[in-house]
This record gives sequence, C-alpha cells and structure tokens, in this order.
Amino acid sequence: MSPRAGLDKSKIVAAAVEIADEQGVEGVTLAALAARLGVRSPSLYNHIDGQNGLRTLLAVHGLNKLGDEIGGASQGLSGSEAIQAMGKGYAEFAKRHPGLYEMTLQAPDGDHPELIEAGERVLKLIIDLLKPYNLDEQAELHAVRGLRSILHGFASLEQKGGFGMPLDTGLSLQTTLEAYLSGIDKFRGL
Repeated sequence: MSPRAGLDKSKIVAAAVEIADEQGVEGVTLAALAARLGVRSPSLYNHIDGQNGLRTLLAVHGLNKLGDEIGGASQGLSGSEAIQAMGKGYAEFAKRHPGLYEMTLQAPDGDHPELIEAGERVLKLIIDLLKPYNLDEQAELHAVRGLRSILHGFASLEQKGGFGMPLDTGLSLQTTLEAYLSGIDKFRGL
C-alpha cells in the first residue's frame, strides 16, 4: 500500500497540532486526525507508528518549537535580560499552543532518541542562559528545575484562566522571575 499523494509527516504534524491546540491532548486520536486530513485511519500508518508514535512526533515537534521560541527570544542577551526574555517566550509559546505545549511535558524515554535530543536542546539553552550565575553542575540542574517549575506553573495557571484579577500578567511574570534570580545564590552548594 503506498502513501496517499500529498500526505506526509509535516502535514500530519500540522493537523495534529491544530487538534491538540483546539481540543487538548486527549483530542489527538488517529480517528480525529484522519477525519481532519480527509483520509482513513489506516492511511496514517504509512507515516506514523500508531497513537504512541503520533504523540512522540508531537512531543519532538513541540520541544523543537519551544526551543526555537526561547532561543530566539533570548538570543544576544545575557544574565537577567536573557532569563526574562526566555521566560516571556516560554509563556507566550504555551499560550499560543496549549495542546502542543502539554505534549512537551513528558519525560523522554530511552526508546526515542529524537525526543531525548529535542529535550536536551531545550535544557542546554536554559543552562547556557544560567551560565553567568556561575553555578556548579548540580546547582545548575536545581536552578533549571526551579525555573521550569515557575514557568510551567505560570503558563498553566494563565492557560486555565487562573489569573482572573485585572493585573498585567506580563508584569507578574517579570517580577516573579526577578525574585527568583535575586535568590539564585541559594542553589549553590546543594
């Protein structure tokens, strides 16, 4: 059986991203994807390895897009300016692509080298932004976890409408990151 003319992984990923962002991760099924693309579900197996393969493909795509976003936002900056720009880029990505963002949160397993590589790229970008703070390797990883927790928590609350008060969320994020950076020395010696 040959693949349908015009159907390829990039079209499949684009349609799956649309579904994820519109309906959430649970809405991304092979049946929903086939319906969106106007094909039968078995046609998708010529391009992806079932539901798990689709989710892995989306996670890789999402991590690559997130890496592009935070890398582009912080390019040419250093120190607190870079962290602020990266944080803003992170939150904006999560807001624009809520379903795709959710796909980036799974811990990569050893069976998917592309997923590991995409996750490590994002991790390296964040570690590089933390270099001016002169943390040792272990402290850097603790700092990354803390920063990721702040950004994920902020993005998740914002997505779910958890910031209902009439305050500038951008200023809230900026101030939260400033407070985090003012205490970054606490990660030393952990």
